[in-house]
Amino acid sequence: MKKVYSARQNVIILMFLIVGILYVFRLFYIQVIDDSWEISSRKNALRNKVQYPSRGLVYDRFGELLVYNEATYDLMVIPNQVVEMDTMELASLLDLTLDEVREKLRRARAYSPFASSIFEKQISKETYGFIEEKLYKYPGFFVQARTLRYYPKPIAAHTLGYIGEVNDRILQEKPYYRMGDYIGVSGIEKSYENQLRGRKGVRVMMVDVHNREQGSFREGEFDTVAIPGINIWSSIDMKLQEYGEMLMKNKKGSIVAIEPKTGEVLCIVSSPSYDPNLMVGRNRSSNYLKLLRDSINKPLFNRALMATYPPGSTFKMANALIALQEGVIEPTTKFTCDHGFVFGNLRVGCHNHPSPTDVISSVQYSCNAYYCKVFRQIIDNRKKYKNTREAYNKWREYVLNMGFGVTYDTDLPYELRGNVPTAEYYDRYHGKNRWKSLSIISLAIGQGEMGTTPLQLANFAATIANKGYYVRPHVVKAIGCRDSLNRKYSEKVYTGIDAIHYESIIQGMVNAVTAGTAARSKIKNITSAGKTGTAQNPHGKDHALYIAFAPVEDPKIAISVVVENAGFGGVWAAPIASLMIEYYINRSVDWVDMENNIKNANLMNN
Repeated sequence: MKKVYSARQNVIILMFLIVGILYVFRLFYIQVIDDSWEISSRKNALRNKVQYPSRGLVYDRFGELLVYNEATYDLMVIPNQVVEMDTMELASLLDLTLDEVREKLRRARAYSPFASSIFEKQISKETYGFIEEKLYKYPGFFVQARTLRYYPKPIAAHTLGYIGEVNDRILQEKPYYRMGDYIGVSGIEKSYENQLRGRKGVRVMMVDVHNREQGSFREGEFDTVAIPGINIWSSIDMKLQEYGEMLMKNKKGSIVAIEPKTGEVLCIVSSPSYDPNLMVGRNRSSNYLKLLRDSINKPLFNRALMATYPPGSTFKMANALIALQEGVIEPTTKFTCDHGFVFGNLRVGCHNHPSPTDVISSVQYSCNAYYCKVFRQIIDNRKKYKNTREAYNKWREYVLNMGFGVTYDTDLPYELRGNVPTAEYYDRYHGKNRWKSLSIISLAIGQGEMGTTPLQLANFAATIANKGYYVRPHVVKAIGCRDSLNRKYSEKVYTGIDAIHYESIIQGMVNAVTAGTAARSKIKNITSAGKTGTAQNPHGKDHALYIAFAPVEDPKIAISVVVENAGFGGVWAAPIASLMIEYYINRSVDWVDMENNIKNANLMNN
């Protein structure tokens, strides 16, 4: 019995020894090797602070600052760390009501009792100074620094764009973002969000019982550094943009200017516009709603990229180019005009001008009859096409190749394609095989179902200046380094029209400025080529259009101007374009009387 007892005793002692050794080893591992328990035990004394990077700066083509950053602060809260506090004092510090403070706390708890979230965003430096002194009285609250966008000049709002807080859809689609983060919503801010945003970092901070930060945990061992966003050089000419917005004050419409050889957009004016500084700070939401509800002026609507107008007479040159390429006319081909085009009961009127006209003089005087006859030659060309539909589809292919009815797929967000109707559309409208050239004759003079954007019109002017090609319009020329060009948009897009056919078109545009429909807009010491247009408007007075480029011998700028409800293109649109051209090339204008006339004109109620 004694031996049996002794054996059992040894087994029990051995088991206790093994358990004891395991406990000792585990305690050693926890206390010496593994620091996760230490961190867990101290998590109420640690705070993860997101380090938001400064967004990249945006410059104009000459290095002038268009967008920069200013410091601001978000008041953060961790609900389960909040204790009884002086709610009235907190409300007073933040200029809030008691109900607003309670509602913000309720939302924070609903989001997460344990994770930090924004209690009040975009606190000014002054308010932050007052809060910082009393923050020890509010456990669970802390301040997080970030930056906001600011604009030294109140211009180019639609092109530069703005940033806004991420929504639930973005949070689900893009794991990088967290609640309270900001993202580019429009313009350059949206197109180049990945470059501009930088990369967030994190600092693990120690805090005392009074909620005061005591420095980095373990000397920053667990910190990650925020990486600033990349700077961007836009193609925008800030001074030209500012000048264009001044000319378009109290007018509805747009100006788009492009450097023909590169496709770089020199300015995009959409009027009425707004001060981009309205879209930053604590009042951003209320300002946005005011702008959104302005149904008369629609300042948030980017007319340059999203408004569509019949191109009117500016489109006649497209038909002339197609006819020349198809061989149905020569530059010397003449047609008579008896105050318009007449066929049976159909009549398309025209103004008084010398007759007959050839290609050059038809552009110079903008003859409707000439282009109705040219359009019929294209569509009724039975030597080459077996029917109207086949000829029309070829015509439409040329038009699309010229940049109408398409988007350019560049860095201009929310760009619309306009409209070049399909043969199927006319099948539905007239009946299959029941429409002819006379059924769609309004396309001859850029009316009817045709719809173009001001960007497309400016690009068309650039295409003519380049004699048959364009480079996709874009608003950024360099990313990260001023001397590092953005090569993404350097490809030439050819129209399929031989360069030789542009010669007579350009001469006609030059003649239009010297002694034609745009004679009122001749620029001193600068040879320009231009074409007026009038877009029919079923809702009121017609819209004035004008496209041009200059200098003709070495084009530096191509431009389109649309002034809504301003009538004939030569009265308002052409002078505005000429002033813009003169200002861009000379950096001053000699035509002071016209400048003052346009500056002081109010066409909003036309």
